[in-house]
This record gives sequence, C-alpha cells and structure tokens, in this order.
Amino acid sequence: MQFQSQSQGNLTQVQSQGNSFSFADYQTENFYDEMFTADGQVRSGYEPFKQRVEQLSREDMIGRQHAAERALMSMGITFNVYSEGEGTERIMPIDIIPRVIPSEEWNRLERGLIQRIQAINMFIHDIYNDQQILNDNVVPRDLIESSKCFLPACMGLKPPKNIWCHITGTDLIRGDDGQFMVLEDNLRCPSGVSYMLENRELSKQTFPEVLARTGVRPVSDYPTRLLQLLQHIADRPDPTVVVLTPGIYNSAYFEHSYLAQQMGVELVDSRDLVVSGGYVKMRTTKGFQTVDVIYRRIDDTFLDPHVFNPESLIGIPGIFEVYKKGRVALANAPGTGVADDKVIYAYVPRIIKYYLGEEAIIPNVQTYICREEEDCKYVLENIEQLVVKEANEAGGYGMLIGPKATKAEHELFRQKIKDNPRNYIAQPTISLSRVPTIVGDHTEGRHVDFRPYILYGDGINVIPGGLTRVALRKGSLVVNSSQGGGGKDTWVLY
Repeated sequence: MQFQSQSQGNLTQVQSQGNSFSFADYQTENFYDEMFTADGQVRSGYEPFKQRVEQLSREDMIGRQHAAERALMSMGITFNVYSEGEGTERIMPIDIIPRVIPSEEWNRLERGLIQRIQAINMFIHDIYNDQQILNDNVVPRDLIESSKCFLPACMGLKPPKNIWCHITGTDLIRGDDGQFMVLEDNLRCPSGVSYMLENRELSKQTFPEVLARTGVRPVSDYPTRLLQLLQHIADRPDPTVVVLTPGIYNSAYFEHSYLAQQMGVELVDSRDLVVSGGYVKMRTTKGFQTVDVIYRRIDDTFLDPHVFNPESLIGIPGIFEVYKKGRVALANAPGTGVADDKVIYAYVPRIIKYYLGEEAIIPNVQTYICREEEDCKYVLENIEQLVVKEANEAGGYGMLIGPKATKAEHELFRQKIKDNPRNYIAQPTISLSRVPTIVGDHTEGRHVDFRPYILYGDGINVIPGGLTRVALRKGSLVVNSSQGGGGKDTWVLY
C-alpha cells in the first residue's frame, strides 16, 4: 500500500527543520514504561528507534504523525459508535511511536497463549459433550448453566476436527512489576486485527529503515494464514469460503470487508445466503453456489432465528441444522461465547491445570467472583478501589472504575451486585504500563494494553504482533476505541 500525505509527500520525506525531536524531557512518572526504565535508560529493542527519531527535527516527527492520521482518513479505516444516536463513524486514531516486544519476552507469551487456547478449546468441547470438568466440581455446574453465552442447543456438537475457537483475541496487560497478565479472553467475534495490519503498513511508510534495522517480525501474512485455517476446517478440496457480516452498520464492518478483500473471498450478509436442499447456498449472478466455510462476524445467538434468537434479522434460518450435519463449517463455532464470560475467565487457571496438568504460564489478573460470598463482601466494602465488570459486556461498557467513579456510581454498582451477584466480577485497579505517545508537539506517557491474535487450525499459531490499544486521554485507563482510545503498531523482534 502506497500513500502520500496531502502537504508533505511521502511520510519518510518530510523536510527537517528547527529543533530536534527528543525524549529528554519524557517522564515515566513511576509507571512501568515500555520504552524507558525508571532511571531513564532505554529498554532493549528500542535503541534503533530512539536513535533514528532523535535525528529528526520536532517538526519532522510531528509532520509524520499528522501524515499518518491523514492516511488513515483517506483509507477509510473506521469504526461505528452505537451509543451516539444512530451510530457515529470515526477514524481509529494511531500514534506512530510503536510498542516493542523483545524476542525472549515474546517467546514466553507465545507459549502461554498456546497453552491457554488449547485448554479453553478442550473446556468448551467438554462443556458441550461429556461435562467431566463439571462432574468433578472444578467449575460449578450452575455457573455454566446460568451463563448467558451457554447455548444448550450446542450440546453434543462436535465441530470439524474438534476445534471450537479458531480465531481468538486475548487481551493482555502489565502492571507496575512489568509482568504480563491476561485481562480477558475474546472468542466469539474478536475484532481489531485490521488495525494491526494497517498500523504496520503505516509504520513501513513512516520508519522503513528502522523496521529493517530493528528486525521486526512480519504480520502481513495474517489474511493468508486465516484463509488457510478456514480451508483446513472445510476438509474438502478448493472449498468456497465467505465472510458473514451483520451489515454496514456494524462497528467492525470495515474489518469484515477488509479481511474478505485480503483473502479474496466473498463478503456476504443474511440476504446473500439461504438454506436449500440441506446445504447453505450463496446467491450469485450465475445462480446458487454451495458454501463450505463461513467466517462469521455475528454473535452466536443471532446466527439462526429458528434455534436461537427468533427476532434475529441478520441470521440464516436453518443454518444450525446444516452445521450439525457437517455440511458447512463455521468459525468460530457456535457456543464458544461461554468462555468469554468474565466469571468463567476467573476459572481459566484451574481449567488449564485440569486439562493439561500445568500451571498457567501467563497468570490472570487477581479476580473477585461476586457469586462467592466472601469475595462479594470484600467487593461491596472496597468498591472504591476496584474495577467492577459485568460478565458479558465488552468495549469498556458495563464497567465501573472505582477510583474514578462518583459515590452515586459506587452505590449504583453495589446495588447491581446485590441484585445479581453472578453477573459481576471485580479486580484491583492496575496501573497499566505506558508507552511514549505524541501529544501536541511533545511526548507523554499513555496507558496501553495488548491484544495478540491466535489462529487455531492446523496447529495453534500466535501472530507475532497484535493490536496495542492506547488510552489517548491523559490519565485514562480505558483503551477501547469506543471510549476514546487509539492504536499503536506492535513490533515483535526476532
């Protein structure tokens, strides 16, 4: 992808002038900083970037940031915000200072993510089949049966090759001690991978020589790997693959169309598909064509109005029966959302131990389960210091950040927890690590999290990169794009 800034030409050709860009005044402010140690030393892997950037003038560096923002606008990389009237389309902001992860640190994350996905996949399969983990009381049976994302219609399902969670985005954070922790799992329709890919393209345009000299692992083959995964689960030669979108008003519609285009497959919605003769067919100008694999970007319960939500207008009536007969493959498999439940998240270390006999390589954040009496008592008494989350909300919604909330909000959530303790967990307020971020004409630290993407097809593959989300508002810990966050490129080193 090539693009030109509107006023300054190619991003790497902005004219240098004025004083040089420098990190000399940058303050870590007692937070764990991804680029600098507490005493101001540059961390491993960041040296080539810092050296190159400090050869630029301040105007040059800021010009590259502005050109990247204009490029995003010209490429139409957008998302929709549902909470604002009928939906507001926004550009996903980017900051051009990357997050760098050294190889030895990445290798541990990769092992931990493979371990986690393997165990979660075994858990989902067990839940919908033998339920051994429930019979052994490792996970409470009533916890599963009361989960909004547990689908009784999926009992007895055996998806192709027994893979349920084909595409996962696992959210990681690190706190003051610099250790990575899992914040939550996203297994239904994880989004954001298009921003990972486009952020890398912008980095190639902005700092091509630094990327080459630093030895950054590529992520551009993600669409190819995704297509290979989808073809793998079809288990037939030259399968017809489609991406199923809820439609143009979905918050991630850009990503749906982007991935379909990159894979060279059709983007379809419910109007394009129909069940006929026991198979899923796609309407084309040449008549009906049988579909073998569907990468679905709609939630489980909207997939088939005959089986799940009868009011769904974006599903395909009868598709679930076709799926159960093995005549179409779905990624992710229906029912995977049970592992997205934030209460069940708290049990994942036990799930890993149960199925694999291993301790979790990447720990969870300490979590209080409000359905458990002692935990609930602690949360109610200490809500001012905690982050409280609803079990099945996402995008920064249904959440209370205790230290930032008002007394009225504390009382509201106390009552919500008392009314439905099963629906809530709480965690300590963690000071997320920070990365230098361009603010005006200088840099300031902004809090970040990290969403790597894991593909499970012919083996489990962790893409060597991911989406680093950044809270662009000063002091904010909420990184979600719908809540004012943006993105950074993530450089995983060889």
